[in-house]
Amino acid sequence: PIIGGDARARDFGFNGWGGKYDLPGDEDIGARLARRRGLSILPCDWVLEGGAIDGDGTGLVVTTEQCLLNPNRNPDLTREAIERRLNEDLGLTRVLWLGDGLINDHTDGHVDNLARFVGENRLAIPQAADNDPNWRIYQDAAARARAAGVEVVLVPSPGRVMRDEEIVPASYMNFYIGNAAVVVPLYGMRQDDEAVEAIRALFPTRDVVGLRADAILTGGGSFHCISQQIPA
Repeated sequence: PIIGGDARARDFGFNGWGGKYDLPGDEDIGARLARRRGLSILPCDWVLEGGAIDGDGTGLVVTTEQCLLNPNRNPDLTREAIERRLNEDLGLTRVLWLGDGLINDHTDGHVDNLARFVGENRLAIPQAADNDPNWRIYQDAAARARAAGVEVVLVPSPGRVMRDEEIVPASYMNFYIGNAAVVVPLYGMRQDDEAVEAIRALFPTRDVVGLRADAILTGGGSFHCISQQIPA
């Protein structure tokens, strides 16, 4: 579930990232986790995954057209209808629409692999490395954010990361933000240390550490993906 500021659990629909993975128990795991924590549950009758959105705490949220407007999620909902539901269900008042997510991302462009809020109206976006397969995606995301009046902070990209001769959606943006620490996924690339330093500068009151995330990436995603959405 996604927990709102009122401590209620929003239980959205889930269809295996657009019908790609059908695993028993996934359809109701949100409600089961909420009940285990003793949270009241607010059913939300449309498909939304936590990694598809990221907010700055003021009502501003960022997402991608590739994911939320994908016909494999909510084919009957228009952009305007999705914005209305984000407002009604989560209290989000302003939506920044980016375009595509990373190449070969099985989530169809989860925004937590592309762009993350690091302050009010302040969005971190990767800066392409040499031979980076996602360079156009990064440039488009930054241009859209700036056009919407959002401050953009550039963080190094790991560049072209290959596994079994295939480009994989490796991203430093999938960091976990805790109360005292930020954990940055690393991939054994030359940009790893530079990325940790760049993210450390964005979180001066927290310890920022980098950890290898190859095994998690093999299954899809990274630290932010596996740490949502129930607060400690």
